[in-house]
Amino acid sequence: MDHDCIDLNLKQTASATLPTEYGQFRILVFQTRGSDLAHAVLIKGNVAGKEGIPIRVHSECLTGDALFSMKCDCGEQLEEAFKYLSKKPSGVIIYLRQEGRGIGLANKIKAYALQDTGLDTVEANQALGLPIDSRSYHEAAQIIKHLKIKSIDLLTNNPKKLESLQKCGIKIAKRIDIKIKPNKFNSGYLKIKKSKLGHLLTN
Repeated sequence: MDHDCIDLNLKQTASATLPTEYGQFRILVFQTRGSDLAHAVLIKGNVAGKEGIPIRVHSECLTGDALFSMKCDCGEQLEEAFKYLSKKPSGVIIYLRQEGRGIGLANKIKAYALQDTGLDTVEANQALGLPIDSRSYHEAAQIIKHLKIKSIDLLTNNPKKLESLQKCGIKIAKRIDIKIKPNKFNSGYLKIKKSKLGHLLTN
């Protein structure tokens, strides 16, 4: 088990019911001690002590999730996860506050500007002297353990996410593809995700 996964001082700080277009959820808020960031966890049905609970671990993307950007596939992946869970008796969406693969909103928009000049998403981060991907899934692993879920079906195209959760002691029964149809604005981005970031994309 990865040592960094141990005791992240992550605590549940709020909870409520949340009716959505895709069904009724319970929303929990988790925060790490010393951080102002609050992660949201949406839970459908009973998950404690269960095997094969479908889970989407989703990193925040304001432009894609809330502003309907077509430069990425983030918002569509989140929507597909909701659609998938709408057909299941139980499931979880963990919404992690790590915008722009961990570089934050301002730097992400700076990277967008460089992409407008012809750089790809990886080259833009490098040109800014920023990490290509600094996301961590340790908090997601701790949340899954807090929910007492025995094993999960992970909705992801990112093998690094799967590996990180497994290193933190999460049992993954299977990986479920999230298939998004490319558009003229994100087709190049999706190719880079596949070729440089190792995402398991079929398009």
